[in-house]
Amino acid sequence: AARHCQQHTRCCSSSLPRHTTAQVSALLLSLLPPSGMAHTSSSLFANLPLLLPLLAMAVFPSSLTQTCCGEQLLADFQGRNASNQPTMTEEIVRLANLPETVEWLKKVRREIHEYPELAFEEFRTSAVIRRELDRMGIGYRWPVAGTGVVARVGTGLPPIVALRADMDALPIQELVDWEHKSKVEGKMHACGHDAHVSMLLGAAKVLQELRQTLQGTVILIFQPAEERGTGAIKMIEEGAIDNVEAIFSVHTAYPYPTGVVASRPGEFLAGCGQFKAEIKGKGGHAAIPQYTVDPIVAASASVLSLQSLVSREADPLDSQVVSVAKFQGGNAYNVIPDSTIIGGTFRAFQEKSLNMLRQRIEEVITGQAAVHRCTVKLDFFEKERPLIPPTINDKRVYELVHQVSMDIVGDENTQMAPCFMGSEDFGFYLDHIPGSLLLIGVRNERIGSVFPAHSPYFAIDEDALTIGAAINAAFAHMYLLKSNIH
Repeated sequence: AARHCQQHTRCCSSSLPRHTTAQVSALLLSLLPPSGMAHTSSSLFANLPLLLPLLAMAVFPSSLTQTCCGEQLLADFQGRNASNQPTMTEEIVRLANLPETVEWLKKVRREIHEYPELAFEEFRTSAVIRRELDRMGIGYRWPVAGTGVVARVGTGLPPIVALRADMDALPIQELVDWEHKSKVEGKMHACGHDAHVSMLLGAAKVLQELRQTLQGTVILIFQPAEERGTGAIKMIEEGAIDNVEAIFSVHTAYPYPTGVVASRPGEFLAGCGQFKAEIKGKGGHAAIPQYTVDPIVAASASVLSLQSLVSREADPLDSQVVSVAKFQGGNAYNVIPDSTIIGGTFRAFQEKSLNMLRQRIEEVITGQAAVHRCTVKLDFFEKERPLIPPTINDKRVYELVHQVSMDIVGDENTQMAPCFMGSEDFGFYLDHIPGSLLLIGVRNERIGSVFPAHSPYFAIDEDALTIGAAINAAFAHMYLLKSNIH
C-alpha cells in the first residue's frame, strides 16, 4: 500500500489543481460497500490499497493531485470486481433486476398505459408518479408546468445531474389486443412514454436505495407535453434544471431488439417546425375560370416550388426536409373555391438551417400567391408549437452514457445510431446544459413488438424496463462520482 501511495506521488505534478478534503471524503464514502451489503474485514482489506492513497490526499494535499491520481483511483474503483467485490454498476443492475422490482416496473407501466392522457392533461399519471415517490420517501415539487413533477435524490448539494422522462400520450385509438389495452377512447401510449416513466421511477428506486453513496444530487424530471413540443420549455421556465450541470434521457426504439441500446455524439435528432398557409382567391364556376382567382393553382405552384428549397438551395451534406402533408381546397367538382389550405413540416440538424427553411417557406408561398393574384395568411404555430431545436448530444456526456451502457448490456449491444429526422423536445434542455439521449431497444417479434411509434399497433417488450432503469441510475451515479474527481 505504501508503494502504491509513493507511485501515485511520483506520477503527479505539484503545479496541477489539488483534491479538496471534501472530494476525498466523497471518494472514501464511495468505496464503502453499497447499501444492503455487509461491511466485512475482507472487503476493507480488499480496498486498503485504495484507502491509503485517498487518506494521503487528505493529509498531504500538496503531494497528490486530482488529475492523475483521481483518474487512477477511479479506474481502481471501477475495477473492484477484480477483488471479487461487486462494482457499483453491478449493484445497480442487481437492484433493478430484483424479482419484486421487475414486477413493480411492469405494474406501474401497465397502470399508466391503461389510462393515457394527452399534453398537459396528465393528472392521473402525475398522481401515480407522486404516489410511488411518496412510498419511496423521495421528496418532490409539484405541480411544475401544470402536471409535471420534479423530484430530488441525494445530498441536496452540487454536483447536480438530471434524469428526464416524458409522460403524455397520443390521440390514437389503440388496436393492440392485450390485457392492459387503453381504457380511454381515442387515446393511447403509442410512443413509449409510459415505459419512460416506469424506467425513471425504477431509477429513482435504485438511487434511493444507494443514496448514501451518491456524491451529489440527482434531479428526476417527469415532463408533460412532449408530443406538443412545449413541455420542456415550460419545465425549464419553472426552474426544473436550475443549477443542473448535465441531463440524460432515454427513448424506446422499435428498430433495435430488446437488450440493444444506441446513440451517437453530436447531431442526433433533427429540429422541426410546422406551417399552415391559407391562400385566398375568388371562387366561381369551374366552367368560366376567367372570372375567378384560382387559389388551387396558387397552392399547387407553392407546393412545387417548395420542393426546390432542399434540392437546389440546401447544402447536400446538410440534411433537410420540407414536406407538404396537407392540401384542402373545395368540395365540389365544378366549383373553384374561395380559398385553399396547405400545411406541412420542415426539419434540419442545424438551427441556422431550420431558421433559413422557415424564412424561405414564407417567401415562396407569399411569392407564389402574389404571382397568381391571391393573398395568403401564414401560420408557423410559434406560440402553440415553437420550433423544436435539434437534439445534439454532448460528446463528454455521450461518452459516459456509452461506457455505462457497455457495462450493463455489453459492448456488442451498445451501438452507434444513425441520425434520425424525428424530433424530440429534449433538444430544449440541450440548448441550456450538456446532455445526451439514448435509444432503448424494445423490438421482439415473438410478442408483436415490431411496429413503429405513433402506430395504433405499437407495443413494447417490457423486459426493456429494467435496462432503462439501470442505465438511468448508473449514469447518474457515475456522473456524480466523476464530477467529484474532476
